[in-house]
Amino acid sequence: MKWLRRGAIALACLLLLLVVLAGAGLWWLRTGVPAESGTVALDGLSGPVRIYRDGHGIPTIFAQSDGDAYFALGWLHAQDRLWQMELQRRIGAGRLSELIGSSGLNLDKLMRTLGFYRLAEADVAAQSPEMRAALDRYAAGVNAWIDGHPGALPPEFTLLRTRPERWQPADTLVWSKLMALQLSANYRDEILRAQVIARLGPDRAGTLFPDLGALPPSTLAALDQAAPMLTALAQALPPPLGPRTASNEWVVGPSRTDTGAPILANDPHLGLNAPILWYLARIETPTLSVAGATAPGVPLVVLGQNRRIAWGFTTTGADVQDLFLETVDPADPTHYRTPDGSAAFEKRTETIAVSGGDPVTLTIRGTRHGPVLSDLDPGMAELAGKDKVVALAFTALAPGDTTADALYRLNRAGSWPEFLAAMRSFRSPIQNVAYADGDGNIGFIVPGAIPIRRSGNGKLPADGASGAQDWTGMIPFEALPQALNPPGGAIANANNPPVGPDYPYYLGDGYDEPYRARRIVELLNADGPNSVARSQAMQADTLTTEARDLLPLMMMIDPADDRMAKALALLRGWDLRMDRNRPEPLLYMEWLRRFAHAVFDAPLGPLAEDYFGLHPTVLATILSRDPSWCGDAKTPPSDCGALLRRTLGEALDALGQRHGADMAAWRWGSEHIAPLEAQVLSRVPVVGSLISLATPTDGGPYTLNRGATAIIDPQDPYAHTHGAGYRAVYDLGDRSRSSFMIATGQSGNPLSPHWGDLVADWRDGRYLTLHGGEADLAAAGESLTTLQPRQ
Repeated sequence: MKWLRRGAIALACLLLLLVVLAGAGLWWLRTGVPAESGTVALDGLSGPVRIYRDGHGIPTIFAQSDGDAYFALGWLHAQDRLWQMELQRRIGAGRLSELIGSSGLNLDKLMRTLGFYRLAEADVAAQSPEMRAALDRYAAGVNAWIDGHPGALPPEFTLLRTRPERWQPADTLVWSKLMALQLSANYRDEILRAQVIARLGPDRAGTLFPDLGALPPSTLAALDQAAPMLTALAQALPPPLGPRTASNEWVVGPSRTDTGAPILANDPHLGLNAPILWYLARIETPTLSVAGATAPGVPLVVLGQNRRIAWGFTTTGADVQDLFLETVDPADPTHYRTPDGSAAFEKRTETIAVSGGDPVTLTIRGTRHGPVLSDLDPGMAELAGKDKVVALAFTALAPGDTTADALYRLNRAGSWPEFLAAMRSFRSPIQNVAYADGDGNIGFIVPGAIPIRRSGNGKLPADGASGAQDWTGMIPFEALPQALNPPGGAIANANNPPVGPDYPYYLGDGYDEPYRARRIVELLNADGPNSVARSQAMQADTLTTEARDLLPLMMMIDPADDRMAKALALLRGWDLRMDRNRPEPLLYMEWLRRFAHAVFDAPLGPLAEDYFGLHPTVLATILSRDPSWCGDAKTPPSDCGALLRRTLGEALDALGQRHGADMAAWRWGSEHIAPLEAQVLSRVPVVGSLISLATPTDGGPYTLNRGATAIIDPQDPYAHTHGAGYRAVYDLGDRSRSSFMIATGQSGNPLSPHWGDLVADWRDGRYLTLHGGEADLAAAGESLTTLQPRQ
């Protein structure tokens, strides 16, 4: 038995060694968590900078110059979010495959084809001297941290065996191009509309796309011919960078508030990851006082307030992208046809490095409209008989983008004229920008480059050779939608159309369902003056108003059994609030999802996944006026009752299997969980569970407290993946009462105490403030880091 004892001793020693090594590794990784106090000497500063951090690690920067403040912000962003910054610049540059291998190729090919990083490098020269200086000073701060940090880098660098390169100004400017692509992806809609029309015909497709309008035979014939190539293009495109719609903003004038000063509220809705996109910060210099949401990688406050004004953004849904079907010249395949004859394709070649594989060479062609997307997959040419290619026109691909300069001026604007002057430089992504100032003014504008078309409205791919639907220019700045102090004393937007039918230009149709906008107006018009507390409660509101229209139509059925009768009774007594501790939201969503699948899946076939969503306005139309979708289109039923009963039964069966037979014990929060996952570490076995920030949440896809879900995911359809990563309510009467919150925490390092220390506050609708002088912050016990020039 001695060999057993020796084996046991050896095993124990091995386990001890592994524990020691794991402990040493953990100790080393913890050296990457920055200290929040002390004095640091750095090259590149012109004077000392004092940084006070509250208990959540949120910094207030006191500097004697704006340049030193930007340096300090870059240093802080690198401390807390360096991996996030590294990942976003690599995505923008088309260099993801260098890190993750061939799984990054599709995205890299798209980014190289669009040429985002080349454009960003060229755009540096288009900025004002002040903005160029800010870019340089910010980059110097990032690099000062990279060069001077003695401890471990964030764990992702170790896992992927890489190190950060030095930060460049173009790394900052590529951020807005990534946001433009995410928030302006209507070219994908053009592909889907064309596919659906080819499959179902224009009349049937018109139900699914209510604003499609009548189509001439020539358009239908061209789309039918192009459908195979467009389908191949859809398959070659990488997944979208993230959700592209949904945010809330409202601004209330002084006559309607309890303070006699404007109140502005804003909560942009994007993907909910860990860390969240936003980083809270406040900057104080002799010439700048600004606070709010910064984006790591960018030296400016993107959403926030300064001494005189506050501002907020929602996505407009403007149509700033068009696909053009270009005709290859049959006499010379290096050329394509234009209204003025044959023109040569622009051409360049790029090489993509691939971790663990051979480099990939990509030949990129361009036309007068833009880059050729169909070259992403060489096989697409065969589908179109080698005589067609698909090119993308996109306003974000125009050179000389000055959006960064617009944000620089916005941070300093003190009046409506100065605000408008800043917005004149704004290019993309197109946003609805709400405004309020300390003098009692409220306003709104939709700034940016929005194309004017010779004909048509850009809803479908257009013929490139004829020039009939070419862009003839951009909407003049003075004609962009804007308002100052409207008669109603309030302005609200929740991705609904910012203009009425009389507006002389076509903006787009990428608008969200109208339910959140209606709810904002309803709550703003409630009895009593508006207050900061009311706006905070509105941002936490969970009433799902689409159910007012849809649920009565769904419940006009006779129950098939007692269980179904109990379910219908439960829904009839529901207050329509998407409360995580109630069963009704889960029952409603499971039934609605199954009914939507039953309606859309069969007619759409392979296109169902791309189209699929709850589409409450379309489903309400089907239930009230077009029941043919509830059966065979050739022999439609008289109503949708049978399908509703079937899908309700299926929903009850599924929920019973997952949560037991007692409906009263079901809970929305058991499935409506915000995963808040890290893009790399959450996918590592064991590590992912150890760093998890997942939490049950309230809200749903159409509530003000946005709880949009991964509805197309059959395994986890109600995961809360999209919502308000940042919330703010700005009090223009006393900015110390302005309130802020982000979804996760300030740090992107799971070993930091600020990795997820704001999750519960965010989930439960709590806020914090950003104010106070140096003496106040010192008295409050906030930690102090002093950056000083190296002697």
